[in-house]
Amino acid sequence: MNRRKFIKNTALTSAGLTLGNSLMGCDEKSTEKNEAVTVASENDKKAKLPLVIATWHVEEATAKAMEVLQAGGNALDAVEQGCRVEEANEEGQSVGKGGLPDRDGNVTLDACIMDKNGNCGAVVYLQDITHAVSVARKVMEDTPHVMLAGEGAKQFAISQGFQPEDLLTEASKKDWEAWKVEAKYKPIINIENHDTIGMLAMDKNGDISGACTTSGLAYKMGGRVGDSPIIGSGLFVDNEIGAAVATGLGEEVVKTVGSFLVVELMRQGKSPQEACEEAIGRIVNKPNSNYKDFQVGYIAVNKKGETGSYSIHQWFSMTKFQDGVNEQIQSDFFNREGES
Repeated sequence: MNRRKFIKNTALTSAGLTLGNSLMGCDEKSTEKNEAVTVASENDKKAKLPLVIATWHVEEATAKAMEVLQAGGNALDAVEQGCRVEEANEEGQSVGKGGLPDRDGNVTLDACIMDKNGNCGAVVYLQDITHAVSVARKVMEDTPHVMLAGEGAKQFAISQGFQPEDLLTEASKKDWEAWKVEAKYKPIINIENHDTIGMLAMDKNGDISGACTTSGLAYKMGGRVGDSPIIGSGLFVDNEIGAAVATGLGEEVVKTVGSFLVVELMRQGKSPQEACEEAIGRIVNKPNSNYKDFQVGYIAVNKKGETGSYSIHQWFSMTKFQDGVNEQIQSDFFNREGES
């Protein structure tokens, strides 16, 4: 017997119909009040939009994206403009101009972008064009294709008005020349704490878009492409569920189709944090995994505006801009050995 029936029956038996009806009325009013409080509580939990998250410590980039959103721009505009900030930052040697080259001295860029409708575009092994993310958007919007590569991507960019320039700065050239002395090739965990910028945004309408851009692994083999420009690996957006983006050793992300996996885990009911943690688990728990030698990190957002981040090793971070606060958030991580 539920509470309402218990009160009703007790009142009718002990005090008559009039008193019983009175008690029933009080109980119904109390129930209505409780329901109203519950609705108010649920409304309080709604995400404060817009919001932007990005891999690593990139507060200038998230600030630019938020500026676009607050001016009425959509999430797609926001992630493109935010990523362009880092592509133009010559001091960040892993994105755009100033990126560290491959072992032959060529700076080659990979990027992709994806909108709320599932449309996407990408460029791989792009040379001499700083803003790879914008070329990727042009591929998405102005061609029947999803991905363009190498010289074809460069010629397309030039046809769209992008100006070619030498992306190898003096600083990156000196580092490359120093590397050539021994020419060792090994992924470096958290190199510069900034090896890719992946960005996700939700605009005031709750629509989600994402972008990812990088110059890839330093001193990679000529022609190497990582996860960053591959839809489903480096980035995936499902506007009904949420979005995710990856950073770190791309080969390991590709093997588990990482960003798609995170979104699908959220579709199954996991929070963004839980989904990122399980996706990292898929990497470290593989047979003969050598995860101690490389880093992978994920960030994610769901349709409720909840966010999450997780990595294999310590010191991965996410930058989050929401409700007037633009902050760097240290990610939780899997490998606790040597924790400091």
